[in-house]
Amino acid sequence: MKKVVITGERQAEWVDAPTPHAVEDWALVKIHAAPMCTEYKAFVAGHKTAFLGHEAAGEVVEVAQSGKVAAGDRVVVMPQYPCGQCALCISGDYIHCQNVLDVKEVTGSREGTATYAQYMLKPSWLLPKIPDGVSYDLAGLACCGLAPSFGAEEAMGVDTFDTLLITGAGPVGLGAIINATYRGARVIVVESIPFRHEYALKLGAEVVIDPRDADALEQVMALTEGLGVDKALDCSGVVAAQRFCIDATRRRGEVAFIGECNDDLAIRTSPDMIRKGLTLRGVWHYNLALFPKVMQVIQRAPQIADLISHTFAMREAQAALELSASKQNAKIILHPWA
Repeated sequence: MKKVVITGERQAEWVDAPTPHAVEDWALVKIHAAPMCTEYKAFVAGHKTAFLGHEAAGEVVEVAQSGKVAAGDRVVVMPQYPCGQCALCISGDYIHCQNVLDVKEVTGSREGTATYAQYMLKPSWLLPKIPDGVSYDLAGLACCGLAPSFGAEEAMGVDTFDTLLITGAGPVGLGAIINATYRGARVIVVESIPFRHEYALKLGAEVVIDPRDADALEQVMALTEGLGVDKALDCSGVVAAQRFCIDATRRRGEVAFIGECNDDLAIRTSPDMIRKGLTLRGVWHYNLALFPKVMQVIQRAPQIADLISHTFAMREAQAALELSASKQNAKIILHPWA
């Protein structure tokens, strides 16, 4: 098979690799659509790696034993390699599994763990089936395009009575707009990049505020009769944006963080938590039982196709990664067989 590797700073190559094979209850999936996520960071930094990507949609082409999937099934590839046996996995919250499997120990190789490739291996229970009529490209949005924000908005109970603040309108934040507008919420976005500003409006945001404006917080308050938004969702992973969410949310409101961040956020226990009564959440993905609802968004949200701004043949990964690093894009889909 072929796959993409990073060989140096801003250097990606399309190389040969051994084709993996189904083993035990792990199925071999022929990847038809591989959405891009944060892989551009390794590309820009020159972090050499032969295993890129964590989201895909494709076709089961080989199974070692009968089980939850069969050859010919069209499936979405869920992220990670959780154990499938602990309480979290059994409940559907597999993303938080503490007993992640050693793929090499199970299959004899790490090959098959990357989605920037023509084939991959996955335990069959992590391969939910794609409904008829849904393309591979759109089905791939059930991973990072929609997943983090869907999980967060579901947890916060976002609905038509809410004003939701979204900070950061990269691909994840843009997916959050689609999820929120499908639920009927009013959406206010905070974003500084002009391309993303315009794209957020295109996907349904009512207002987009530039965080560099000295009165950005006052603008949010003016839009909410001085109370603040009902709920806020940080998709940027930037501490200043996380703090903005806390400050812009009304008393007894809710804030969720889905943008990855390793920096420290200052929480003021009394004014933020006790007296304001905020609920703060960290959300990574959605419970596996919610997959049908995510597919409903994909099937019914009128602007869903616009979440995909570009597609590339996977052999053109160099150009695709350059575009991703430029931040002049929404979701980008790679096609391994083009």
